[in-house]
Amino acid sequence: MPMHDWTRVEPTIFHHFHQQWSVSICDALNAGLLPPGMSALIEPHAAGLIPNLLAVERRGRARDGAPGGVATAPQTRMRVEPKGDTLLKRANRVAIRHRLGEVVCIIEIASPGNKASASAVRSFVGKTLEFLRAGVNVLLVDPFPPGPRDPHSLHTLIWDEIEEAPFDLPSGEPLLLASYRAGDDRVALPPVAFIEPFRVGAEMPDMPAWIDPDSYVSVPLERTYQSSWEVCPSDFRSLVELGRLPDE
Repeated sequence: MPMHDWTRVEPTIFHHFHQQWSVSICDALNAGLLPPGMSALIEPHAAGLIPNLLAVERRGRARDGAPGGVATAPQTRMRVEPKGDTLLKRANRVAIRHRLGEVVCIIEIASPGNKASASAVRSFVGKTLEFLRAGVNVLLVDPFPPGPRDPHSLHTLIWDEIEEAPFDLPSGEPLLLASYRAGDDRVALPPVAFIEPFRVGAEMPDMPAWIDPDSYVSVPLERTYQSSWEVCPSDFRSLVELGRLPDE
């Protein structure tokens, strides 16, 4: 199911699909993709700028060698890491937690509201950096092209706070998938970004959601996108695909 052009519909239309897709990703992870002792839950965003977050949590510390995680490097087209000794210092604050355990990864699907104002963009970028500084990994899905408030992508705004470096999306691929493995200055482990640009009309690859510094689970973005789309009402699909309702 190729990615649709979500800029052609009102934000409320994408909001519905955003919710549906988040649930589908959550269900896929909980259906056997995560190692034992880990679970995926949908959580509301406190600031109200992100409709929800999908948090991957573990109950206590995972055992070494627990099945379910992949230890090989992700095969994304781009990998970005600091060239020097730049590390993301941990913030002096309480780590984000849930009653089921410790949050190890956040999956964020960007929405129009995240780019609606300079304040919204700052909040989105700031929250992502807070997660990374707390040692929480982040998978960012941005199905919207750069705009006046993120002219070079949300990734550039995030990464510039870690290390300023030139970054441009390939011509004709303005959409972005970015998986961030949080660093840890205590063991001189720098943060790393695994990036996959894509475009409207293209299928999405699976993307890594890091669960510890050495392993990740592959999130089936394309499969969950398709299953979410298939249960949308026919009028909804017509509006997204054609820009109008069937009888107009």
